Amino acid sequence: MQRPADTASSGVAQQPRPAEVARWLAGRQWPVHPLTPGRKTPVANCKQCRTRSHEPSNCPCHARGLWCHSFHSATTELARIEAWWGRTPSAGVGVSCGPAHLVVLDIDAHAAQVPARERLLPGIGIPEQVDLAGLASGFDTLALLAAYRQEPNPAEDESTLRVRTPSGGLHIWYVNSEPAVRYRSSTGSSPRTALAWQVDVRAHGGYVVAPSTRTTAGVYTPLGTTRDPAPLPAWLAAELRRTGHVIQAPPVPAPRSHRQARPLRTGAPQALLQSFIETVRECADQAEGTGFTEKLNRAAYTAGGLVGAGHLNQAEARQCLTEAAHYARPHQIRRSESIIDAALSAGASRPFHPKGLA
Repeated sequence: MQRPADTASSGVAQQPRPAEVARWLAGRQWPVHPLTPGRKTPVANCKQCRTRSHEPSNCPCHARGLWCHSFHSATTELARIEAWWGRTPSAGVGVSCGPAHLVVLDIDAHAAQVPARERLLPGIGIPEQVDLAGLASGFDTLALLAAYRQEPNPAEDESTLRVRTPSGGLHIWYVNSEPAVRYRSSTGSSPRTALAWQVDVRAHGGYVVAPSTRTTAGVYTPLGTTRDPAPLPAWLAAELRRTGHVIQAPPVPAPRSHRQARPLRTGAPQALLQSFIETVRECADQAEGTGFTEKLNRAAYTAGGLVGAGHLNQAEARQCLTEAAHYARPHQIRRSESIIDAALSAGASRPFHPKGLA
């Protein structure tokens, strides 16, 4: 079967249906959610969510299969996808970047007043002798950044998926090959966290419009023949870190006791944690009614206690918990990570010495 994205760039009038695109993307384990027909914005929330203020990641509408809160509701569940696009066949397709481990550079080409030199490449001073005549968009600032680092211009990177936007901009798709490192989304005009002027970053806490999505302004069209995102280049990863895009997990408090942990039987604490993790993974068999939140919280709290007592490494424990949660509930990884971090921190404040390990 021809991939939907291939059809989008073939120049053939027939475009893949949004439902086909959504199913294809979900098959790659990229959570999707519907966009308002003809627009690049998410469909409206239900009436209850429009009228009351609450945390999107904990919204009960997700368990009911509703599409409230855009990327917070994104899913890879085919039954839900069929229901959503069966209800609104012309809805566009958004991809939740964080759970999909995607980092997308969104280059804008909007007519705007060019800011002062220090705002073009945050953290990099551009000498006065550098001629900036003609600089007008994110294409220019990204090229300038690449030139400063003596690296290839990502806008010309034919090894990765690139999508032309109806407004004349460009989406450059990359895969984060180090999921333990999470990058935050940002806008190129932000005074706090930005990669370059008119270059937005779509990662955790954001979504990207899928190729072949049609709006009133036009179609999001792939360039060239590459349809797969390449790994995020090391130099871009370094730039994202330099500009404050790395999301730091809340630190786990150090154990109250400073004594060294006693020698342990090989694998004993890991085996104990694994028994709790298995209860989390088993929740994948059913979409709801499994007590997933309670099981995840218990597993993370126990892991935190073992970390606080010196029996486990925090980073390794968090990675195991995150992988189990993603396996069981791939559409709500951000909420799961919040549960994990809070329970790890709470458990670490009460060091846990199980019988036989202390």
